[in-house]
Amino acid sequence: MSRRASPALTDAELRIMRALWELERATVNEIIERMERQGNAPPAYNSVLTILGILERKRYVTHEKDGRAFLFAPTVDHSVARKSALAHVLSKFFDNSPGLLILDLFGQEGLARDELRGVRELLDQAGKYHPKPARRRRR
Repeated sequence: MSRRASPALTDAELRIMRALWELERATVNEIIERMERQGNAPPAYNSVLTILGILERKRYVTHEKDGRAFLFAPTVDHSVARKSALAHVLSKFFDNSPGLLILDLFGQEGLARDELRGVRELLDQAGKYHPKPARRRRR
């Protein structure tokens, strides 16, 4: 029985997508060359082609024929993929609670002062756009 396709990107798929996001449109050979320049040990040509086929079924990429070669292009923006991956992690591990994720992050990793300042600014901005409803007092 075959494994069910995951909507999330595997590590190998993500490496290929990173190369493709940088290139915008590329052949398999161009993707392999970019992966080498990124410091990744690229998979074999046929493996990259197979993974691109999987990415196409997942609707992350599309292709068109250009002479004898195929040109692949991302159909999903990097920021959209990042949000999708985060939503997947939130639902799988944090009961769809961004608060639990943040608490876990802060509990695991110490933040540098400039990172903490940036997080505070983001939280302040989020509060302006999404004000929390007032709590009702219990009597």
